[in-house]
Amino acid sequence: GLPGLAVPADHGGLDMGPVEAMVVMEELGRGLVISPYAATALMGVAALRDHAPAGLQAAWLPGIAEGQARVVPALQEKAARYRLNVVATTATQTNGAWQLSGIKNLVPVGSAQDGLQEAYVVPARVSGASDAPDGIALFLVERSAQGVKVQPHALQDGSRAAEVTFSSTPAALITEQGLPALEHIVDIGIAALCAEGVGAMEALLALTVDYLNTRKQFGVAIGSFQALRHRAADMKMQLELARSMSYYATLKLTAPPAERRRALSQAKVQLGQSMRFVGQNAVQLHGGIGMTDEYAGAHYFKRLTAIELSLGDTMHHLGEVSQRMEDTAGVFA
Repeated sequence: GLPGLAVPADHGGLDMGPVEAMVVMEELGRGLVISPYAATALMGVAALRDHAPAGLQAAWLPGIAEGQARVVPALQEKAARYRLNVVATTATQTNGAWQLSGIKNLVPVGSAQDGLQEAYVVPARVSGASDAPDGIALFLVERSAQGVKVQPHALQDGSRAAEVTFSSTPAALITEQGLPALEHIVDIGIAALCAEGVGAMEALLALTVDYLNTRKQFGVAIGSFQALRHRAADMKMQLELARSMSYYATLKLTAPPAERRRALSQAKVQLGQSMRFVGQNAVQLHGGIGMTDEYAGAHYFKRLTAIELSLGDTMHHLGEVSQRMEDTAGVFA
């Protein structure tokens, strides 16, 4: 099924690629499915499939494909502000065994009562300063391991996250090439969020147009007013801009790292701008009902806001794009 979408066939999965993942994420966004699906089935699977030794793959990928296990990235720290090289969590090796100590924030989690075997993909520092690009490795830590403390909490869009504390916690090494692997995993997550945002915007726009054609004022549907029709048309334009960049992001996942990172940041900037425009205008066109808990539109808006803030907000990725711009015309030579 869908949990095994990106899992290799040798481990019981469907062995599908980025385009298929994009289609699935669009539908999840359209259906407002609040779930750690992308974190596990795409990001967690990528960490194991592309970077982990064969033993870890065999131990976890079949369970993910069967829907019996969940492996999620535990990436963020309070001081990092989306910067992947800022890692204060430390890893030490004693007699060949690794132990982690540190705190990760906003870790996507499911329900503790769902009975799934759960583990975290954790970047930790083996050497260097807390913001050095070198000296980062990726580890796998089981939720049930000694020294793991999970404090779950709800987010504004109804999803669940947790602050996870590691105290001399046993860990399995995934790869010592931590930062390149981390960037790859995050880019897969960004592409997934972009596709989910497109699906959610499409559904929210459909709700808005239906409301404009139903709500009457002065004896006619308010959708007959030219100013409101133009606003809806602008929302559609933003949706299509976002869709194009989502396609672009998906297709660039197989590009060389520098090109891939630039493309994914460009896509996240456009998605952030489009989601804010579509979400805010949907609320404005609905009036007060647009922000009530009883109305689906409000929940789409909350989800779009959460997506914009996930894995780097618009301003962060705008900075990433500017840093990666190439002066091919020689303007600043």
